[in-house]
Amino acid sequence: ASRHVGAAMASGRLRCCCCSCCGEREGRSPEELTILGETHEEEDEILPRKDYESLDYDKCINEPYLEVLETLDNKRVRRYELVKWILVFCIGVCTGLVGLFIDYFVHLFSDLKYQIIEKSVEDCSERGCLALSLLELLAFNMGFIFLASLFVLIEPVAAGSGIPEIKCYLNGVKIPGIVRLRTLICKAVGVLFCVAGGLFVGKEGPMIHSGAVVGAGLPQFQSISLRKIQFNFPYFRSDRDKRDFVSAGAAAGVAAAFGAPIGGTLFSLEEGSSFWNQALTWKVLFCSMSATFTLNLFRSGIRYGSWGSFQLPGLLNFGEFKCADGDKKCHLWTAVDLAFFVIMGVIGGLLGALFNCLNRRLAKYRMRNVHPKAKFVRVLESLLVALVTTLVVFIASMTLGECREIPSQMHNTTLLLSERNVNSSIKTFFCPNQTYNDMATLFFNLQETAILQLFHQDGTFSPVTLSIFFVLYFFLACWTYGVSVPSGLFVPSLLCGAAYGRLVANVLKTFIGMTHIYSGTFALVGAAAFLGGVVRMTISLTVILIESTNEITYGLPIMVTLMVAKWTGDFFNKGIYDLHVELRGVPLLEWETEAEMDKLTASDIMEPNLTYVYPHTRIQSLVSILRTTAHHAYPVVTENRGNEKEFMKGNILISNNIKFKKSSILTRAGEQHKRSQSMKSYPSSELRNMCDELVTTEVAENGEDMLQQMLERRHVPYPNLYPDQSPSEEWTMEERFRPLTFHGLILRSQLVTLLVRGVCYSETQSSSIQPRLSYSEMTEDYPRYPDVHDLDLTLLNPRLIVDITPYMNPCPYTVSPNTHVSQVFNLFRTMGLRHLTVVNAVGEIVGIITRHNLSHDFLLMKLRQHNMTM
Repeated sequence: ASRHVGAAMASGRLRCCCCSCCGEREGRSPEELTILGETHEEEDEILPRKDYESLDYDKCINEPYLEVLETLDNKRVRRYELVKWILVFCIGVCTGLVGLFIDYFVHLFSDLKYQIIEKSVEDCSERGCLALSLLELLAFNMGFIFLASLFVLIEPVAAGSGIPEIKCYLNGVKIPGIVRLRTLICKAVGVLFCVAGGLFVGKEGPMIHSGAVVGAGLPQFQSISLRKIQFNFPYFRSDRDKRDFVSAGAAAGVAAAFGAPIGGTLFSLEEGSSFWNQALTWKVLFCSMSATFTLNLFRSGIRYGSWGSFQLPGLLNFGEFKCADGDKKCHLWTAVDLAFFVIMGVIGGLLGALFNCLNRRLAKYRMRNVHPKAKFVRVLESLLVALVTTLVVFIASMTLGECREIPSQMHNTTLLLSERNVNSSIKTFFCPNQTYNDMATLFFNLQETAILQLFHQDGTFSPVTLSIFFVLYFFLACWTYGVSVPSGLFVPSLLCGAAYGRLVANVLKTFIGMTHIYSGTFALVGAAAFLGGVVRMTISLTVILIESTNEITYGLPIMVTLMVAKWTGDFFNKGIYDLHVELRGVPLLEWETEAEMDKLTASDIMEPNLTYVYPHTRIQSLVSILRTTAHHAYPVVTENRGNEKEFMKGNILISNNIKFKKSSILTRAGEQHKRSQSMKSYPSSELRNMCDELVTTEVAENGEDMLQQMLERRHVPYPNLYPDQSPSEEWTMEERFRPLTFHGLILRSQLVTLLVRGVCYSETQSSSIQPRLSYSEMTEDYPRYPDVHDLDLTLLNPRLIVDITPYMNPCPYTVSPNTHVSQVFNLFRTMGLRHLTVVNAVGEIVGIITRHNLSHDFLLMKLRQHNMTM
């Protein structure tokens, strides 16, 4: 054993020496290395941090819940379902209105900015005062970005696209503040200032987050941010119901952003929810349709004045792809083009992997050098990015653009640029009549308009311009994503990929002589290749792009390109959202485990060192254990199976604060002395003094300390041993440790609720007189239950007893210690569990499994230990 330890220490020193060239890692604590995405073993290994609370999608079928079920009949169930459908429809409508708000003000501010700047450029090009035009553009952009940064200071969770956070939420991880009303306001207002401020960000990603917030908050009819919004609506107060509504809201956000209700439904299924059923599919699709309908109705009415006509289904519409009239040799794509699409997919995957690698390093740098500092440093970073972006855009447009001839027939560009007139979308900076500046046309337009230019513009963009634009946009977008402003990545990736695809089309036309290829198709495939290489989505992204183009014939090219891009990118790293989830240390559960993980069983990965409670426990012990542990659930046990009949009668009073000492059996002998001491060393001075006063009073009255007598009697580790006997090495395991029978699971929030509402009874009374709480009272404080540290201990009598049995979950999911990891993983993820108890064949609890025990890095660590043992 000593040789193994010495070898391990030597190898650890060797690894530290080898990694010293990468930075000052030896001086950092393991927690700091985890936050920075570094460990001593492997540079890219990131262990999940245990400060994220899991959501509980499993039903707690306790007595209050059963009382509610008894009052339900078929008529009430139908009303309940009808209310759900109405709420789903309202979520879709509200999400569409949020998208309308963002889109309207983005166009309002952008039109104002570009009109002033274009007029200034035209005037100053003759008078030689372009510096004044640059200052005006800087004032607009930096002013807008400063306002966006302020909103992120108000609610830091509003930064970024929000897709990684919503993905974690739907996967079962609670991210603090992610679905609050204040987050929605800061997100929606902040992203419109970011887009209007000229940063290379999109508003489509934050729309998904906004829809999820609407879905989480609307059915609750209350708000933590605005406490005046408080209605007596006690329904849907559970993580399970909220998860379903968040799934619908996220899908509605995708549908509103791209006009793709089916793609939104598949997005929620593919990227988030761990649990899915047919009823939820219908509700999510209906919600997505409602969002698309609402946004289309209002945008079409506001833009064209024709209310009732549906011409603008989403915030981003790719327009109609078709060849010019009379060109019989033109085809959207052919079988020969499919080979080029595969190559483009490979290159897109490589570019996406490079983008993710650079952005990951930037994110780690920000976590190390920007986030720990004062908040205004983040604002300065955002302003710096806005400054550099504005300078690059202005200088590149004025100096690097080429004057290209405007085609005489732009057959359908006016129609396809549905939100802009052709004359306003083509920029003629420093170019003579009948020509346009191709670089300025891409930079001095909204990103959606620039994408449409690359998809449908008959006029050519020079290869040099496209190359410069792609390089500049690639690096600036990579730098921007992760700055402390609300920002999306879909549209920047589409625009960057569209430039790449249009460049490929120009090269094929110019150097290979393929003059009859359709440039718009290559631009679309390039956009799909780059976006797929960055986000690594397949099914949902394919449907989203097909719905955005309204061209089903593009299904095969887009699907092939996305699959090739994903396979290529996965060879190097993960998708951008998964990387940011990993950097946060969130224990995200993938769809399935690796095959080699079946070498492990539940007993290998479970947590054996647990704190548990008894069915009838004193308030003093409950408060003590709640204050000294951070567990979110506690097993409810009795000492042996012979006591089960007494337990069901409710006549046993046993204190807790006992922990596991062995991986297969719970110990009793080693904890007796600590337990007796903890009864007097209570963390709260108020309750400790009260306890001392009560004990003194009883001693004076009765002549003896009943509590101390009980503790002394229970110091015996096994019934056939006397108190003066000490444990002997000759004892067997069964003699040394007493197994405990598992009866159920109770949540921390439930215990605190019982204490807050005074649910208890006296030692001299029967537990039947204990006050009973209804289901609505148990869930009234959802989702923010009171904290045990906020309890007024002067109002609690430490000698009173709490009967836990009516409120615990008597039938949680359990597994055998010999269950293979793949089965444990599938059960945990599919059912959306928070805790999974490990119970042996005779009903004795031997451990518990949580999300952290099933994370990929934890399983890898256990697999390495297993292989070393074998």
